[in-house]
Amino acid sequence: MSERGDILIVSNRLPVHRVRAENGGADRWETSPGGLVSALKPILQTVGSTWIGWTGVDDDDRAPFEHDGIRNHPVAISGEEMRGYYEGFSNRTIWPLYHDAIRPAEYHRSWWRIYTAVNQRFAQAAAECAKPGGLVWVHDYQLQLVPEMLRALRPDLRIGFFLHIPFPPQELFAQLPWRRHLLRGLLGADVIGFQTRVASENFVQLCRRFLNIRDRGTELQIEGRSVIARAFPISIDFGHFDAMAGTEAVAEQARMVRARLGDRRMILGVDRLDYTKGIDIRMRAFQDLLHTGECRPDDTVFVQVAVPSREKVEEYQELRSNIEEMIGRINGKYGQVGRTPIQYLHRGVSQDELVALYLLADVMAVTPARDGMNLVAKEYVACRRDDTGVLVLSEFTGAAHELTDALLVNPHDVDDVAGAIKIALQMKPDEAARRMHSLREVVRQNDVHRWARSFYEELGA
Repeated sequence: MSERGDILIVSNRLPVHRVRAENGGADRWETSPGGLVSALKPILQTVGSTWIGWTGVDDDDRAPFEHDGIRNHPVAISGEEMRGYYEGFSNRTIWPLYHDAIRPAEYHRSWWRIYTAVNQRFAQAAAECAKPGGLVWVHDYQLQLVPEMLRALRPDLRIGFFLHIPFPPQELFAQLPWRRHLLRGLLGADVIGFQTRVASENFVQLCRRFLNIRDRGTELQIEGRSVIARAFPISIDFGHFDAMAGTEAVAEQARMVRARLGDRRMILGVDRLDYTKGIDIRMRAFQDLLHTGECRPDDTVFVQVAVPSREKVEEYQELRSNIEEMIGRINGKYGQVGRTPIQYLHRGVSQDELVALYLLADVMAVTPARDGMNLVAKEYVACRRDDTGVLVLSEFTGAAHELTDALLVNPHDVDDVAGAIKIALQMKPDEAARRMHSLREVVRQNDVHRWARSFYEELGA
């Protein structure tokens, strides 16, 4: 880990969001929830660091400010640019394409031009903020051009890039009209991190095919430089979640939820409301168990937390409508007075409430159609201090490569998901304990600190 105090993080969003004050008071900043912030915050607070990103407010060109031990450097983005750069190219071109084209990707030259311009603005901000010979770590699919742009501006820097979502195979990536531009953009970094070995291999093969780049496994040669491209599976702060699971505040939350649910077995799903997360297949699988009588409303409840996401995008509005209609039909058909089989929350939850739900869940269902990693699976495991509970996990998540003692399922197969939930509910305590103990050791030994340390060591910190 660098001790020079010159770590610069570049991502689409700052690690904070503004909370509007009531009654004319002053607005305040709060640390944002989410995988990237929770993963990096413990590390950045131990060294001097700056985070470059958008504040979440259009045309917000406020001066840099400090919050919670991290210096925040805002990048202004207009509403029109957000529609092209973020809602358009990032989330209607890259997001579906990189997630196996679950939804058709859209290709618009106007979106690409705006994406390029905004990436240049982020690169310029990083070039101005970085100290001589400093470290810059760029994050995720919204900023794939920044490494090359930043290197042109500041060749003295050590530049890392980490992709939090999957990286697609050749036949999908090849569809992208700007495929060479994105590959060259990423190759501006000294170290390119992916969630899985398969993702890094996809990238190397594409560089070989479209750019004629020479490689030696995970090392690529470009313009006299060596670029490392390999897997750095992201993780969580195990100690934080393990400790939270033992607090009185969480225990009180758990007692409150248990009083409302009664003594029913609980299946839990926690996701952003996104079409990649497989919530619809999961609900259909639970409906099958209700239909066959394997689960009944008086003995089993499915709690699904669906955190609002991209609510301005039409596809996400339609997704919400479809899922809520499905849940309404299931509850209407199988529910009893005072006992609905599915408890649905379309909102964010506090961390105390989330950990309480993890503690109460007999089964955690994590079944996205495709996911770069999925930290929810690891958070659940970290909270199961008594080695109880069963994790049902999609084999198409990055987490499945590590959490092999989960019940791995094909998330596209309703019967497979339903069968795994049934097995989980009926699993003998000693088998569940063996599996969970093994899962906890994996997450304990490969926590967020080891993830960050391994990336920085590769970057030469």
